[in-house]
Amino acid sequence: MTLQRREFSQALVALTALSAGFGAHAQAAKPVAGTDYMVLETPASVEAPAGKVEVVEFFWYSCPHCNAFEPTLAAWVKQLPKDVAFRRVPIAFNASFAPQQRLYYALEAMGLVEKMHAKVFAAIHLDKLKLATGEAIVEWMGKNGVDSAKFLAEYNSFGVVTKTQRASQLQNAYKVEGVPALGVAGRFYTDGSLAKSMERALQVVDSLVADQRPAAAKAPKKA
Repeated sequence: MTLQRREFSQALVALTALSAGFGAHAQAAKPVAGTDYMVLETPASVEAPAGKVEVVEFFWYSCPHCNAFEPTLAAWVKQLPKDVAFRRVPIAFNASFAPQQRLYYALEAMGLVEKMHAKVFAAIHLDKLKLATGEAIVEWMGKNGVDSAKFLAEYNSFGVVTKTQRASQLQNAYKVEGVPALGVAGRFYTDGSLAKSMERALQVVDSLVADQRPAAAKAPKKA
């Protein structure tokens, strides 16, 4: 499932389960452009170095579907080959989303994403905390072992503000209409609505990555 832009005000509704996995026949089917994924008319920017295929997850901490998808995504990321560059991009459908964008990039700047990312989801969706303002976020961080002063400095830093602006630009370039969503190589976009489930969306991404993988990476190594 995907939280659509028009539905964001209902983001704190009860979590919904991910759709059941497809059968072997569906898994083997080649994804179809315009059905399982969209091809961007104008390519989006990428940060991946040459020789790597970039995969982007667009998410929002307060989105129940993003929370439900996170364990599946985290397991998938751990299995990615070295020629795939993965990054998360927090979205903002309006200004009220900005504090959580800054939250993510502040954690990234402090090297705390791996430690705190899942905890933020849990605080919002299990503990029912409203981490929607800078004050609430900084206070919660302090209660969870993060240096409040250092976090606040990063939260308000020029670097973090710049990254939030770039995130919104990338979101618009991919024409993100709901989250969670996935972008590939600055050229392709899919989400739970297109792929029929986020598990299926990961299969679509795997196929697109294989198609985009540089020819050099496929060539056999010389003895």
